[in-house]
Amino acid sequence: MERRRARFTYTQTIAFSFFAIIFIGAIILSLPISSKSGEWTGFIDSFFTATSATCVTGLVVYDTYAHWSLFGQTIILLLIQIGGLSFMTVITMFSIFVGKTIGLHERRLLMQSAGTMRYTGVIRLIKQIVILTVMFEAIGSVLLFVRFYPELGFAKGLYYAVFHSVSAFCNAGFDLMGYRGEFSSLISFADDTFVNFTIMFLIFAGGFGFLVWTNLIKKRFRFKELDLHSKVVITVTAILIISGALLVYIFEVDNAFAH
Repeated sequence: MERRRARFTYTQTIAFSFFAIIFIGAIILSLPISSKSGEWTGFIDSFFTATSATCVTGLVVYDTYAHWSLFGQTIILLLIQIGGLSFMTVITMFSIFVGKTIGLHERRLLMQSAGTMRYTGVIRLIKQIVILTVMFEAIGSVLLFVRFYPELGFAKGLYYAVFHSVSAFCNAGFDLMGYRGEFSSLISFADDTFVNFTIMFLIFAGGFGFLVWTNLIKKRFRFKELDLHSKVVITVTAILIISGALLVYIFEVDNAFAH
């Protein structure tokens, strides 16, 4: 009898694809070309960094600027973007670009990955996700470039703007501000309202979720006509941000924020 070939479920395929990306990223980050010192980076540390970047967590074992070379930083940026978009979205857009037909199996994977329950329109949804991502990250990059250009120059200022825009929109938490002091993050911009609001806008826009944004655009930002999911996300997000800000201010105005 012919043996039946085992097949992964859709959820297992998505999980395995993420693990494969993380594993490949870890191998690349461990190479001497990925570090500024030109030496090998321990695989566990590289694996941790790749996992944190792909799963957009933001925890680091090395300062991103101080330890990783431009090549290593670029790999981290790609992992953040893949994690923010999802691997299946990236593969789908590449397939569309080269003219490959998206079959039923791929559409089911995309449905699971994008968090939608509908087969119909899933390719259109993926295109909208990519367009929204590029739009928000481009706006963030332009705004941050205005601030970074005077200090860093054109090329470096643009690179920093793009890196932090992608990192913020994908809610990744990685930064390159180590040139002002290792692990300093955005501390040196504590009084910079322009940078703070730009980063907050990107985090907020990315955290909203693509399904909410597509629903908002489709309904022309009319709250009453939105799906229940979108209404719940918008309402709860507003409550958490406003109440959280008020509580932090009340408890810290005479403590951490005293000066």
